[in-house]
Formats: sequence, structure tokens, C-alpha cells
Amino acid sequence: MLTIRKILDRKRLRWKDHDYSGPYSYFVTICVQDRLNNFGEIVNQKMKLNEYGEIADQQFKWLQNQYLYIEIPIWIVMPNHVHAIIEIDDTRGRSRPTPGNNTELMKTKPLPELIGAYKTTTSKKIHQSGFSGFRWQRSYHERIIRNKIQYIHISEYIRNNPVVMSGRDRTKGNATSGRDRST
Repeated sequence: MLTIRKILDRKRLRWKDHDYSGPYSYFVTICVQDRLNNFGEIVNQKMKLNEYGEIADQQFKWLQNQYLYIEIPIWIVMPNHVHAIIEIDDTRGRSRPTPGNNTELMKTKPLPELIGAYKTTTSKKIHQSGFSGFRWQRSYHERIIRNKIQYIHISEYIRNNPVVMSGRDRTKGNATSGRDRST
């Protein structure tokens, strides 16, 4: 049971004084609960998405279409996790307008809220497709990309992840294919 003491004793996962809505690029990894391979399988060192992996993939497209101030130039859906580079640049625009909303007054969502939107909408669509037991692991891992060299290395890591993972023991499940929009 989650108690107040456990909540207070949790390790802080985000930098205390960092502006997560500022103009930064992030390398993000989000894992499926219990690292179950819910999104497909690796075949011949390439990801083959199943129905749920396709949903996870489509939601990255939805996220950058919904929030005009972000760009996701590369991402991949793996058997039990996703990797992405998410760039926040509030000079690109705001969220898509909704009836009664003035998009000029909307503030830029910080990275944790963007990840929350991705996880929530992905889970909802997967549940609606019939997999009611799907769950994400709590939180996510992020790394601020500080320079062009890191950006290139991380992009290559994402691009080559199926090759690397195909050499590992995948006893917990399957894998999937992502999209590389940087080429």
C-alpha cells in the first residue's frame, strides 16, 4: 500500500530547478510495466509492430501534431519500451486550438506533462482495442541532450536499438518497429 511516508521518501526523478518547458532536446525512454513485450517482436534485426505497437507509434505522431511547439525527429517502439528524442521549442507555436480556447494564451506544457499525455492516450487506445491489462511503468527516464555530438550518438542508439536488442535474451516477450523521420 502506498503511504504518505513512501511518497515523501521517493527519490526525486527530475532536476529541481530545470525548466522542462524551456527550449531543450530530451532523450526519453518509457517502459512497459514489468518489461513485458507488448508491442511486437524483433525479426531479422528489425522491429515488427503488433496492433499495440502500432498504437504506441501513432501516438508519437499525435503528440507532435497536438503540441505544435514540440518535434519528435526520431523514435522507436521496442518490444517493451519506447525511445524518442523530444525537442521543445515554444517559438514554433502552441497547442491545437479547441472550441473556446485562444491558443496564444496557452502555455507550453513541460516534458513531464507531455509524457503524461503520451502515456495516457496510448494506454486508452490500447485498452479500447481490447488489451485492458496494459500498463506503463511508473514515470520514465529522460536525459537532456546538451550538444550536437550527444544528439548524433543518441539518434544512432535509437536507430540501432533493434539490432542491439536482437542479440539479447528476450524471454519476457516480443518487439516492434519504430519510425525514423530524421533521414
